Amino acid sequence: MAKSRLFRSTMVVSSMTMLSRILGLVRDVVLLGVFGAGGLMDAFLVAFKIPNFLRRLFAEGAFSQAFVPVLSEYKEKYSLQQVQILVSRTSGALLLILSMLTVVVILMAPWVVTLFAPGFADQPGKFAITAELLRLTFPYLLFISMTAFASGILQSYGRFAAPAFAPVLLNLCMIGGALIFAPMFDTPIMALGYAVAIAGLLQFLIQLPQLWQQKLLVAPKIDFQHEGVKRILKLMLPAIFGVSVTQINLLLNTIFASLMIGGSVSWLYAAERMSELPLGLIGVAIGTVILPSLSKSEAKKDDVSFKKTIDWAARLIILVGVPASAALFILADVLMQALFLRGEFTLRDAQMSSLALRSMAGGILGFMLIKIFAPAFFARQDTRTPVKIGIVSVFANMVFSVIFIGIFYFLEIPLHGGLALATTGAAFVNAGLLYYFLHKRDIFRFGSHWKKLFTQFAISTASMIAVLYIMLPYFPADEAQWRRIAALLIMCAVGALVYGVVLLATGFRPRQLKHG
Repeated sequence: MAKSRLFRSTMVVSSMTMLSRILGLVRDVVLLGVFGAGGLMDAFLVAFKIPNFLRRLFAEGAFSQAFVPVLSEYKEKYSLQQVQILVSRTSGALLLILSMLTVVVILMAPWVVTLFAPGFADQPGKFAITAELLRLTFPYLLFISMTAFASGILQSYGRFAAPAFAPVLLNLCMIGGALIFAPMFDTPIMALGYAVAIAGLLQFLIQLPQLWQQKLLVAPKIDFQHEGVKRILKLMLPAIFGVSVTQINLLLNTIFASLMIGGSVSWLYAAERMSELPLGLIGVAIGTVILPSLSKSEAKKDDVSFKKTIDWAARLIILVGVPASAALFILADVLMQALFLRGEFTLRDAQMSSLALRSMAGGILGFMLIKIFAPAFFARQDTRTPVKIGIVSVFANMVFSVIFIGIFYFLEIPLHGGLALATTGAAFVNAGLLYYFLHKRDIFRFGSHWKKLFTQFAISTASMIAVLYIMLPYFPADEAQWRRIAALLIMCAVGALVYGVVLLATGFRPRQLKHG
């Protein structure tokens, strides 16, 4: 992929992701406003989080990271017919595995809910609704995994727009479900279950026209003995754990939160959604774009291009990740009050959510770095290293959870904040170990030019923090929501402007973001 094309592809993915995240924010405002925090909203979030967790763990995580490097190798070495056979056999295996899993989970929904939300077991009504919602939402995993499969193919051929646009449909369906169809149901929250399943199907269907254009819309065929399929499955098994360790940690938080006071699941969800905004805009976008590029460099044994691609991605990640972490920490209360304080979402809910966000904000940079360090291993078809690091990270998360919950309990601070802080600690353990092995194996290391960059980013972020602290007392907390949102936007714009101006004043230039 040409240098300019790599940057252009990142901008395409980032802009589509921005649209999705904005609609996702609208979706969360609508859902929390209509259904509030706690109660049935907790039930839906658990039911949706299970297939969504498996999506990130399996489809967008392990499968994509295993499939794309193998597909890239087939593109470089074999004919279109051989690529078509690989696509056919891989889709057949994927459909069979996912269909069996979907049937099992639908039949065993109550047991699955007990596993993922043990705290609901002593609330029969809430437990039953969660199980029913899980039956409605779980087919989403089948559809969205096939979407990830199609997206992986298109991204390998430089087609990023349709895959990046797909999540927009999920947000639109859920907004429509909450505002239009929920009142038609005896239990309104059930409308969201149907909305999720329908959205998954739509996300898959919009990929098909471009697959047809690439002559890769081929009929699935089951053949687990195909050489490419066996390699993908071999790479996937450890990758399932390694690439999506952050999601495992967040799911552990959900399990712990279900045992805490009502509303904890929703408060953590609101915080996660806000922390995912910068992660999705830049971290996921760059991680998506660089994997095909890294895989191509590895197939050609071009180590120089490989290292330059990671270095370029790291510059963009740290440019955004450092100020984003700082801004979300400072503006946590302002964000929650401006965006979510309406309808059934109370001031107490906003305060509890802001505590979780403040605890989680520091880990955003760690989450982002994982998105570019992990693909460096997967492009080399090394899944063992990330899985070993993943095991350490999950263990660290559990240890941190016990420690921070104990500290928060002793200090009489709401315990869900300790869970969020544990996630932050685990993210840095994961990112730090990934970088350690990249450095040790001479795959990538921060060169001497990074000393100046780190100084420039630090000075600019400190300046932004000072300005935001000066502006905080002027936030109109008791005014109408549109005034709060307007004030929030002004604060964000001023903070970003100060960061950019100081960055330029320290000698940083946009050309430093060019690939190469």
